[in-house]
Amino acid sequence: MKEFKLVTPVAFIIFNRPNTTERVFAEIAKAKPTRLLVVADGARIGIVGEAEKVTATRAIIDRVDWDCEVLTHYSDVNLGCKIRPATGIDWVFKQVEEAIILEDDCLPDATFFRYCQELLERYRYDQRIAMISGDNFQFGYRRNDDSYYYSRYTHIWGWATWRDRWQNNHDLKLAHWPKVKDEGLIYDIVSNRKEAQYWTDIFDRVYSGELNSCWDYQWTFACWLQGRLTILPSQNLISNIGFGADATHTIVEIDVANLPLEALSFPIKHPLGVICNKTLDDRAFKRVFLRSFSLRVKNKLTRIVRSFLGR
Repeated sequence: MKEFKLVTPVAFIIFNRPNTTERVFAEIAKAKPTRLLVVADGARIGIVGEAEKVTATRAIIDRVDWDCEVLTHYSDVNLGCKIRPATGIDWVFKQVEEAIILEDDCLPDATFFRYCQELLERYRYDQRIAMISGDNFQFGYRRNDDSYYYSRYTHIWGWATWRDRWQNNHDLKLAHWPKVKDEGLIYDIVSNRKEAQYWTDIFDRVYSGELNSCWDYQWTFACWLQGRLTILPSQNLISNIGFGADATHTIVEIDVANLPLEALSFPIKHPLGVICNKTLDDRAFKRVFLRSFSLRVKNKLTRIVRSFLGR
């Protein structure tokens, strides 16, 4: 078998966590991409020691020692976890047509890169597909021996997509939400009243500005608005190692934290047809989205207490 070579650009979003960044960078270094695009936020004013952590995190990128074009998009000021990833990905797709995207706490299995590259090529011109994710939240359950399945969920702990799917579709302001809500279109997408209410509540909060620290819900909305599906692997290729006290959002650990990695076998076995796997999506909604709601509340309360205590 011909040796795999990673020619797909890799985008790496970093901030202030040198420990997790170093672990993810080590896996990127093993894959040796020919282009690495690094997006970094600036330190927050008044957070003691954060400027030093930001500097230490960026210094890890200087360790690139393979044949690689490194492009950086570093902010001198703190833009926050809503604006910085979104504008960073905007910048990435001004440079390249397609990219594999990793954040500083998303540890990939070695086979993740080949999986993304092969499927980016296969679905490059198939507008039914929004993105390719490395996440599997089925906890070992699978319906068949296919290498992946199609989902309505846009899991972004290690993913890949194309310029034409992102540009002119992702909208942080969620401008089309009032019309979608008024026409009851979320129910048409998820076909379940409980889930439709779940997502309606989220999109309401994003649109109103109450939920003002995210960019990924807007990406889900954009993909649904275009009627596009996500490719999810039948086994988990990404482990989120960022849960803990120093995290921005993922403070309280949930079921999908630190999931074990499973190497994907090649050649990839493709599903029959392009059909959303509602059975697996319904399982994920019950196991991941509903069960994590109470923990998100705990995260919010923890952030409030930390802010009050000045930590």
